[in-house]
Amino acid sequence: MNWNECNEKKIVKETRRDDELIESLIKSSEKRLKVNERLDIDEVTSSTKISIVYESLREILKALAISKGFKIYNHECFCAFLDYICNNKSFSVDFDKFRRIRNKINYYGKDIDLEEAKGIIKDILFLRRERLLEII
Repeated sequence: MNWNECNEKKIVKETRRDDELIESLIKSSEKRLKVNERLDIDEVTSSTKISIVYESLREILKALAISKGFKIYNHECFCAFLDYICNNKSFSVDFDKFRRIRNKINYYGKDIDLEEAKGIIKDILFLRRERLLEII
């Protein structure tokens, strides 16, 4: 789905920048990371840890969207936002990859191999900390 489709389908709306909400979302995202850090990673927790760090990433994306004056109502339109508004196809591709992995876990019961999970978590955290937080 591209940015124009997201707008036409009213999955995105313009809003005002809300610094209090942005700060609240960042704090909530940080709390999820603290939960993630408390869980040791093993074959039982690996998929759950991916879901936790993905949700932390998504909260940062919500904060970023609000900082740019948008409220986004689905995960696919976050991809379009990163591509079109933030002008970063790489971030969009990465987020979409993580979205698909998270959907396989949450909706189809997919288990992720422990070593693969470690890499996915590392990549999600890198996008969150080193890329997206820098542009809010």
